[in-house]
Amino acid sequence: MQSKPCLTIVQISDLHILPHPKQTLLGIETEHYFNAILDQAFAMGQHFDLVLVTGDLTQDPCLSSYQRILKALTARNIPAICLPGNHDDLTLMQSTFNTELVSCKKQVTFDSWQLICLNSQIINSPNGNLAAQELEMLESYLMKYPDLNAIIAVHHHCVKTESVWLDTMMIKNSDTFLSLVTRFPQVKVIINGHVHQEQDNNFSNIRILSTPSTCFQFKPFCKNFTVEPAAPGFRVIQLFTDGQLETSVYRLPALLSEIELSDTGY
Repeated sequence: MQSKPCLTIVQISDLHILPHPKQTLLGIETEHYFNAILDQAFAMGQHFDLVLVTGDLTQDPCLSSYQRILKALTARNIPAICLPGNHDDLTLMQSTFNTELVSCKKQVTFDSWQLICLNSQIINSPNGNLAAQELEMLESYLMKYPDLNAIIAVHHHCVKTESVWLDTMMIKNSDTFLSLVTRFPQVKVIINGHVHQEQDNNFSNIRILSTPSTCFQFKPFCKNFTVEPAAPGFRVIQLFTDGQLETSVYRLPALLSEIELSDTGY
């Protein structure tokens, strides 16, 4: 293990916060578990530089949901960056998350890394795609900072999960996206949400990571929509000056016994 990371990120994803407190989705009080995840992460006694929220912050987007998320993130007193998922309203996000601590920044630089956040949302669709302007922005930042290691965050996945129903929703132009990033050796890691499960893949020397949802989880390797009572979780990513990284997923201690095991979606 290296002596000290230069940047430590907490990734949380797929909060699915509902319009009113105490509301449930598939039997799960999503806001309760979102706060429980934050409590567990910050009780670890570890220094964090950034909270990164990789989409689907809300289930049915409304101002009150985003305001409650803002309050919870602000209370942790470290910077947080939020990017949209297919369930989000980006305009509402941008108007709400515009504080000194909590934002929707597209790019930020650190001593030896840059973070680039992409929008893979297709309006009124669960599917993912990277519009031409997103790919152009990505390329421009990678060209501008060739000496900085790069971590790219996006909501939808760009490599298959081997769950047939989920893979119909992956980034439609993943081939174009992956072809672009592999031109830049400073790209070390891509992180995504959406899949409600932990994954760790490699593509052409790029680490591709997903993280569990802060609420319910999708059962891996399924043909059709399937949830399971696995515990909510979050990912910690330690980034080192030389481009190396270490990462672990942590979960709440108990299974979700109250989950409604629907096979019809949510």
